[in-house]
Amino acid sequence: MSTALVIAAHGSHKNPGSSAPAFDHADRIRETGAFDEVRETFWKEEPAFREVLRTVDAEEVYVVPLFISEGYFTEEVIPRELRLEGWDPDLWESDGTSADTATLTAKDTGQTVHYCGPVGTHDAMSDVIVQRARSVTDDPDVGGGFGLAVVGHGTRRNENSAKAIEYHADRIRERGRFDEVQALFMDEDPEIDDVTDYFESEDIVVVPLFVSDGFHTQEDIPEDMGLTDDYRTGYDIPELVDGHRVWYSGAVGTEPLLADVVLERADDAEADVADAHAQIRNQTTTDRPPADAL
Repeated sequence: MSTALVIAAHGSHKNPGSSAPAFDHADRIRETGAFDEVRETFWKEEPAFREVLRTVDAEEVYVVPLFISEGYFTEEVIPRELRLEGWDPDLWESDGTSADTATLTAKDTGQTVHYCGPVGTHDAMSDVIVQRARSVTDDPDVGGGFGLAVVGHGTRRNENSAKAIEYHADRIRERGRFDEVQALFMDEDPEIDDVTDYFESEDIVVVPLFVSDGFHTQEDIPEDMGLTDDYRTGYDIPELVDGHRVWYSGAVGTEPLLADVVLERADDAEADVADAHAQIRNQTTTDRPPADAL
């Protein structure tokens, strides 16, 4: 039976770079040959969620949301627009960070759709955060002597938004790789504005858990942290703030290793992607460590 992968992302009418990670990760996976077809689809750009399954010839489709949290888009918008018969968020049996897979039928096309949880709540995203720290510092062994700040938006409208950030901060902290690990937020406490107050480490790596670089990651967060008074004037990496060297990575979703998290979601839905995992890992990690060493 032919198979397809559909990567579903938000997109933006205002920020042309918003869709770049979806296209980049789709290209990486397409090159592995793991699926007969690989498609990108967006809420705010074309091809739209509502039309994408009609562009896919495969009978079996794996849909992976390129979103950070479980919530409105992953639980309501995407399944509705794909017209998945019998969808209910309870099928994921999730506590807000543990969505898995639900296998359903697309009403319009009759395709079998394996609807996966978002990349942001998969355990493998912790590896991508660590890899992002490695990339920005250009240090494969980064950890000792460093603090790590995992940054999210935070919002009272969706409690799962903070859960994803805290979940990965906790997982990375338990590994003992970094001297300190903190979950920080833009719109709730503890706030990223006070980043240096939460660390004793002289060096702090800041990784925003956002899919793409845009207004928040390129303008708000650098200014809020004190890297610059005006994002348009730029800043150094690292930048000295209150006696700490702050290594700001930009959006985690632009890290090439995120393509492997997309594959992990499909793998959990029993797609045959083992060889693709190896290819992506070899291409996107700085010194090709095994997965459990990241």
